[in-house]
Amino acid sequence: MLKDHANVMGLFLQAGEIIGRKKLQKMIYIAKKLNAPFSEKYTFHMFGPYSEELSLRMEELCNLGFVVERKEDKGHYVQYRYTLSTEGERFLGMYPNQSLSKELVEALNDKSSRFLELVSTLLYFEDLDMAEQKEKVHTLKAKQNYSDEELDEAYTYIHMLRGLLS
Repeated sequence: MLKDHANVMGLFLQAGEIIGRKKLQKMIYIAKKLNAPFSEKYTFHMFGPYSEELSLRMEELCNLGFVVERKEDKGHYVQYRYTLSTEGERFLGMYPNQSLSKELVEALNDKSSRFLELVSTLLYFEDLDMAEQKEKVHTLKAKQNYSDEELDEAYTYIHMLRGLLS
């Protein structure tokens, strides 16, 4: 159990700060699809792949004081910022091999949650052929109105991420 917590904390060790719950969900899902050691189970929800397990794990990490969650009122919505606490860094010392590829984490953290939502959706349906994947995106993500250029960029990005890990 604590190893799973340490895996999530390892992401924060590399990222420094992650802005947004949705972005965090997508970063971990994408990393998991690229064989990072995450155990959280995902199902498909309104914003793409979502893990209730990860939400609960994050709540536990915050309650234990290992991760700092800051809420920012943005007027019509609340934005969450996450960082690893000093206590979290000390705890990770007990699990020395929990850091992910810095290049992977930076590549994920540099993208918007909207783009990561597209990438994670494509990876969720990766067992389908490209035409079926695009149809799924246009059907399930109609409100996002993803363009063909964004889809092409997402496919290129997935290929680039896989190249980072080979």
